[in-house]
Formats: sequence, C-alpha cells, structure tokens
Amino acid sequence: MLAFATALIGPAVVHPTPAAAAQIVAARELSSTRTAITVTSPAMGRDITLQVLHPAGGGARPTYYLLDGLDPGVEQSTWTNATDAEAFFRGKNVNVVLPLGGQASYYTDWISDDPRFGRYKWETFLTQELPGLIDARFSGNGVNGIGGLSMGGNAAYILAARHPALYRAVAGYSACPDTAMAAGAIMFSVANRGGNPGNMWGAPGGPEWAAHDPALMLERLRGKALYMSTGTGIPGPHEAELKPQLAENIFLGGPIELGVNTCMVSFEQRLRAAGIPAKIDWHPVGTHSWSYWGEALRASWPTIGPALGA
Repeated sequence: MLAFATALIGPAVVHPTPAAAAQIVAARELSSTRTAITVTSPAMGRDITLQVLHPAGGGARPTYYLLDGLDPGVEQSTWTNATDAEAFFRGKNVNVVLPLGGQASYYTDWISDDPRFGRYKWETFLTQELPGLIDARFSGNGVNGIGGLSMGGNAAYILAARHPALYRAVAGYSACPDTAMAAGAIMFSVANRGGNPGNMWGAPGGPEWAAHDPALMLERLRGKALYMSTGTGIPGPHEAELKPQLAENIFLGGPIELGVNTCMVSFEQRLRAAGIPAKIDWHPVGTHSWSYWGEALRASWPTIGPALGA
C-alpha cells in the first residue's frame, strides 16, 4: 500500500483561500419547503449547487448538514432521491442542507488540485463560507448538526472533530470515523473514481491523515450528541426485495458493510475508554445500501433533533 500511495502522490500545492466572500448567486423555490440555491465559492473557484429543506413558515431554527456518499447526486441529493428524507423533515423546525456534487471528495480540503476533480476545498466551503449564508437566507439560529452516510459520515465526524464549536450533533450512517483504520479503503475509493488519493491528504501515516482522524481527536467530540449505525453485511429484509441494484447490494454492499462494522467496533471501544457516550445502532443484518440508510436517518433523529432543539 505504501508503494501504491507513493506512486500516486505528486507535489503538494497549497492554495490560500481567496479573500472574496462567498455569496448566494441564484435561488429557486422547488416547493414551499424545498429550495435550490447556487453559491459561489471563492475557496473552490466555482459555483456549488445545494438544495435546502426548510419549514414553510418563518421563525428561527437550527440547521442539519446532511452529506451524501461516494457518488453524490448531481440534480438532487441522493438523500431525497433514494429515501423519504423530504417527507420525513416536512413539518420539522429545522433546515436540512444537502450539498450536490463532490464525488469522492470526502468533503475535505485537498492539499493539491486533482486532474480528475479539480480544486476540492469542501471543508472551507462547508465550515466557513456556507453557514452564515444559510443562516441569513433560511432563518438559521446558529445551531448546527452534521451527518452523512458512508463517505459523508466519515466527513461528518472529521468536520465535527476539526470544528467542534460549529456542531452540536454528529451522525454517521454506515461510516468509519477511524481514518487510519479506513485508510486503504479511502485511497482505493478515490482512485477507483479516477482521482489521485495522494492529492487529498498526502501519504497515509502523514500529518494530514492524523489531522483528519476523529479517533485521535475524541476530546473534541465530547459533549456532542453522537449517533452511528451499521449492519453486518449479512443480507437482511431489504435484500428480499426485487430491485435493479439487488446483486450490487449483496455482493458489493455486503463486504463493505462488514468492513464498516469492524471499524465501528474499534471506534466504539475508543469512545467507551474515553468515557464519551454515543448512541450506536448495531443491526445483526444489513448491507451498505440506501434502504437501510433511510431507516437509520429516521432512527437517528431522537438523538440528533433534541440536541439541535429541533
């Protein structure tokens, strides 16, 4: 793996964040509770599209940033395309921010531009450029939570550990917050989508990997509402449903979920040793697939919602 990593790593080029301010340059109401916005990001040097689920009425409310997986939706978030998230949040006093795009980005700031993906500065965008705009446009009260599935769940824990003052609640659905333990899978997933994983944080074991490892920053998670969920990879009730992606869910999603489960066992032991409570839903069956993540989103809300005051 070291030889593989070294071969892929090019010279690190660090680009300072421009001084210009991010701004919403377009907004379109898709319904009374769903709005599409376009935000120009100085950090990434381009426009980023998002959709926001929000109450129909006025009044201040918290915001939940809900991140997608390795292959995010482009026209809309896979959360609203593959689950009933929009119906679930309708009537709840919370903004739900759904970023679009960012394939294999891990929603982080890459140390170098990538020939396949260009400039990825998602951490700067999500933690510095975007929150003030969301609060101003959608009556946010400054209280935030963050969650995501798989890649997005990893990123949620990373961002919360790196910006502890920004988030009160964190959720990871089939995610592995132990970055060192997941290093091989992370690098493979980026390379599999055509990117150079060395452009993200450099070589595994280096300082940037440690700086993005929640398992090494547990104290920064103390006091937050933490939620995680995982299956075991064994086919469950949703694998009894006839659907086009059934074979993929079983033969690819099964082993992936088993790996996530193993990683979460380790992470949970670290949390317990540190005396940090977390709500973890361990399921005896279930693959790495959307039917289970839709259920996990609902199951997480009794933990996440009250922490946000939603």
